[in-house]
Amino acid sequence: MDKQQLIEKTTEILRPFETANLITTMQTITLQQIFTNPMVLLVIALVLFFGVIKRSKTVLLTLFTLIGLIVIMRFAMPAPSEEMSLSSIVPFVIIGVVVGGVVVYFSLIKSD
Repeated sequence: MDKQQLIEKTTEILRPFETANLITTMQTITLQQIFTNPMVLLVIALVLFFGVIKRSKTVLLTLFTLIGLIVIMRFAMPAPSEEMSLSSIVPFVIIGVVVGGVVVYFSLIKSD
């Protein structure tokens, strides 16, 4: 396989990870599709297992934040043909404040 073929094959493999494709996927994917994907479930289970075994507050807060971000992306980002409106900003603000409040509380306020 020569250099040009390798570059073309690599380009085709990485095409789904282009920014436009990622944003389109994030706007159209449902929470059910995210949480029924075996790879997502495996990663969440491994991180949760590691966090519980090590009793790592940082790992568990990171997992909580990532799940919160998934929920924010799903409920706050409008469809590609829609504009941002107040009804799409309100869930973003509420979920963002809840996630931020929990992270700040457990990492800065509550001590062990």
